[in-house]
Amino acid sequence: MTETVEEDLPVRRRLSGTALRVATVIPLIPMILFMMFWDPVDFPWWRWVWHVFILAAIAVGGYEMMAMKVPSSRGSCLWGSMSSVAFASSVIFLDSVDQVYGVVLLLILATMVLGMLREDPLHNASVHIGWLLATPVYIGGTLATVDLVRDFPPTGAWVLLAFALAWGSDTSAYFFGRKFGKTKLAPRISPKKTLEGAAAGLAGSVLCALVISFFVPDLPAVDAIALGVIGGVAGQGGDLFESVLKRSSGVKDSGGILPGHGGLLDRVDALVFTAPATWAYGTFIAGFGG
Repeated sequence: MTETVEEDLPVRRRLSGTALRVATVIPLIPMILFMMFWDPVDFPWWRWVWHVFILAAIAVGGYEMMAMKVPSSRGSCLWGSMSSVAFASSVIFLDSVDQVYGVVLLLILATMVLGMLREDPLHNASVHIGWLLATPVYIGGTLATVDLVRDFPPTGAWVLLAFALAWGSDTSAYFFGRKFGKTKLAPRISPKKTLEGAAAGLAGSVLCALVISFFVPDLPAVDAIALGVIGGVAGQGGDLFESVLKRSSGVKDSGGILPGHGGLLDRVDALVFTAPATWAYGTFIAGFGG
């Protein structure tokens, strides 16, 4: 009787973990889709709802990033949050490259001052300053493109495309690799990832891009395939990159804001790379950018 209970316990734990993950995501999906696609002519202020949502996510991501790298400094975590939002805001709202460059210079100067004021051991100072400088670019600069691609016609479709490239690849790689994966992809970084899973992930991102291209009339199939390949590679690169960050920081998750999922960065690690790739392709190759 005791053996049966012990055997059933891991199953119950897995089920409860899966249920928690699903329960966390289900309320968010319709909210995000509504913000993505609703574009009322009579309510031009609605665009700001999307701005605020993206900037709030960037604020959380910036905080989580610095909390991983400098967990002992709440001030650095807050700076990671604020500087990421500031850099993202400059990308989203400023039209002039000179203005964006001005914001970058101010962030660099402020980081230099913070680095000198903090009473770190000197051998840690360069790493600390490096992450203070890198976080706004890695979090704010990349996720700002999720805001930008919403304006590509038709409204919201390119955001869905960026999401699909990231999570379609991730999901395909996970399930296929778990069942058929044998050859390790990067055992030092992520022991469970396999070449077979990576190939399935690439196929999944291409398939997702082709499906969504039916809802983007001006996106030919050849462009969808190309974007699927680029996005699939970028997404898996983003996943591995965050694995490096977490392993080097000695943490399993980037945070705990999403019950059952971990931190925000744990869910958008692939999107951090696929969103800029989607924006760049849409802007410079497909010609959707303004």
